[in-house]
Order: sequence, then structure tokens, then C-alpha cells
Amino acid sequence: MTASSGIAARMTSGRGEIYAFGLLILASLFWSSNWVVGRGIHEIFPPVALSFYRWLVAMAVLAPFAIPRLRGQWHLVLRHWKLFAFLGASGIAWPQCITYIGLNYTTAVNGSLLTAGNPFMMVLLAWLIDGQVATSRQLGGMVLSFLGVVIIVAHGSLTTLMQFQFNPGDLLIVVSIPLWCAYSIILRRRPREMDGLAFLFVLTPIGLVSLAPAVAYEGIFVRAPHWSWSTLLAVIYVGVTASAAAYMLWNRGVELLGPSRAAFSLPFQPMFASLLAVLLLGEEFHAYNAVGFVVIVAGWYLSSGLKLRGAA
Repeated sequence: MTASSGIAARMTSGRGEIYAFGLLILASLFWSSNWVVGRGIHEIFPPVALSFYRWLVAMAVLAPFAIPRLRGQWHLVLRHWKLFAFLGASGIAWPQCITYIGLNYTTAVNGSLLTAGNPFMMVLLAWLIDGQVATSRQLGGMVLSFLGVVIIVAHGSLTTLMQFQFNPGDLLIVVSIPLWCAYSIILRRRPREMDGLAFLFVLTPIGLVSLAPAVAYEGIFVRAPHWSWSTLLAVIYVGVTASAAAYMLWNRGVELLGPSRAAFSLPFQPMFASLLAVLLLGEEFHAYNAVGFVVIVAGWYLSSGLKLRGAA
């Protein structure tokens, strides 16, 4: 057993599991706030530009800390350049960008419901790529968490759920899901000699290069972003939290728990998005929100395999 695998083994037992899931849930909180901000400025700031500039901010934030750590490690980037290229495009550049574009053509209800299928896709791809098999308890927990998301996005109404209709924006969001899941699964193949901060920094310029043609086309033929102090602060916020911080937290959580178990925390995103909409956008808090929250947390606890008494 290597030193890194020994550390991972210790971290995925007892309090270490709680710590790892805490990182993942905090990442979901940051990504949920990104949904709220993106929804708030989508009429004046186009989706590809938002994806591009948020990662430009993230690269600027990471650079002073990451560049010194990369001294003597650039040979790892050259040796694993195919891996870095894939992760930079599939994880940094396109999943969130495609989601932003999709949200211009669909509702937040549809988007939340579709992205709640992330754990199912993660488990499927983990089985296809790495041969990982989910237990019946994990599958039951995923179904329960998904039910909690349905309760929230359908406002506790069967009528609202029956009126759910697919549109082109929904298809774009569906396309983004396997990209993100593939990123999370292949993530564990990164060079162990490189720490997480330096690794994420190397991915950011790759993602920016991947997005550059699309952002140029959008600015010329679709619409250019409208810059103001409010949009600048919004871009800086999502660049620091939903890009740099959230990806650091997610990458570390995946390293400790594996992609399949990490995926069980993803239903927290629509839960947090609903709560933030209440706190920041003035939306009302209803009984179905509370019921959905309880069901999501219960499903996560069931699928996570945590044993809080043993941890204590």
C-alpha cells in the first residue's frame, strides 16, 4: 500500500468520511450560489462569456499559490498531457458552459430536476469505466434523494410534475451530465506527485483555450457581455467560489471517497439553490421545501454509508 492510499484509507473511516462529505457538500453550496447568480445576470451576460471569465478569475486567484508548487513538476504535465487535456475540457470548460446555455432555453425547475440525475449517471459510468458496483443501500439512497429533489422542484404538486415538458435547453443539460461525470471518474488518475491546487491551476488555461473559439463566436455573432460593477462582482464571485474553491473541494472529496460515493452529495445542489432563492431572491419558503430537504438528507445519509456513532 502506498503512502497516499494509506492516507486515503484513514480519511475514509469515521470522522474522515464526515470531513470528506463536508468538503463535497460545501462545494455543492458554492455551485448552488452559482446557479442563483447565473440566473440573475443571464439577460445581460451571455453564458459562454460567463464560463470563460469565471475561469479567468479563478486562474488569476490560483496562480500566486500554484506556480511555486509547480517548480520541477512540469514534466508531469508533459507526460500526462492527454489526461490534462481531457480533464481541462470535460471538467473545466464545457459542462457548466453547456448548462448555462441550456438555462437560457429552459426553466430552473427543469434544470434542477435533470441535474439531480447526476448520481445515477456517475454510478453507471463508474461501473462502465472502473467496474465499480453500487450497493442496494446506495441505490435506495439515490432514489430517495432524487425524490426529495422532485418534491422541491415540483413545489410539492403532482400537477406541476405532470406538466413537465422537455425542450432544447433540457437536452443541452442532459449532454453536460455525462461530461461532468466522466471528469469526476477520470479525476482519480491524476499524477499523485502533484498537489490539488497546482493540478487545478494547470487545468484552467486548458479549459480557457477550449472555450476561446466559442466565446469569440458568441461575442461577434450572438451578443457581447454587458459590463458593469454588478456584473464584474458577479463574475469575480463565481470565479472565486464556484470555480476555484468549489473545484478544489470537489477534487479533494473525490480523491478521498471515490467518484461514486462523492456523487451522493450532488442532490444538495438543488436543495441549496432553493434555500438561496428564498434568502436572496425573496422567494417564499413552503412546507414542500422542508419535506424535500428532509428527504434529500435522509437519502444522502442512506447512500453515504456513514456511521455517526462509530465516528463519535
